[in-house]
Amino acid sequence: MKRSGLPVFVQLDGRPVILVGTGASAEAKRRLLERAGAVIVGEADDARLAIVACGDPEPVVTRLRDRAILVNVADRPDLCDFTLPGIVEREPVTVAIGTGGASAGLAAALRQRLEAVLPASLGELAAALKRNRAAIRERWPDAGERRRAIGAGLAGPLDPLRDPPEGAVERWLAAPDAEHAGLVRIALRSADPDDLTLREARLLAQADRVTHRTDVPPAILTRARADAERIACDAPPTNLPGLTVDLEMAG
Repeated sequence: MKRSGLPVFVQLDGRPVILVGTGASAEAKRRLLERAGAVIVGEADDARLAIVACGDPEPVVTRLRDRAILVNVADRPDLCDFTLPGIVEREPVTVAIGTGGASAGLAAALRQRLEAVLPASLGELAAALKRNRAAIRERWPDAGERRRAIGAGLAGPLDPLRDPPEGAVERWLAAPDAEHAGLVRIALRSADPDDLTLREARLLAQADRVTHRTDVPPAILTRARADAERIACDAPPTNLPGLTVDLEMAG
């Protein structure tokens, strides 16, 4: 089974990208590259990335790959080394939607839904968090505690799906600490991750580690942070630092 790949954001400002092709598809790619600040060059020029939008792409792809250039081919996911996602922008926030080349239409539909859901103020929230980065580090010097505090803030007064009032980040910083550590036990009602409550999903996203019984399905465990430790055990260890979420199947 072909894997979907690792999503990354590449800084293209001032960097060369090869564009091969003419017509509407090539012009759409040109606009996308120009918006990212790339310097668009031809096939013979030096670059690390190339986008091909022409009627007979195979020979072009072969020549480019012989030069160790990563290639994207319009409407030909089988020839792509990387794909271009659907994009929702709330400067400086960028949300990218990819389907591994399975369906550009599905990515477009998801982008339209997200455009309607994400408020225009999302970028302002990101900018406020950046402005207060030093104060946040001072308030929560420990990285794990800081991550949990930010997660709790974004799940409450700084909810990114709402328009936060002016000064919301500063008021959140000045508020008393909430409890963000300890052991939380969750009895799973089913093996379907879509049955997790919003609170349970947030706890998994904030946990430093997840302890679980062996019958807890991988689909549930993948809802935890990628860098959270997973421990299969009959009972969770005690007195662990940070936030531990313990999972077991109910019944």
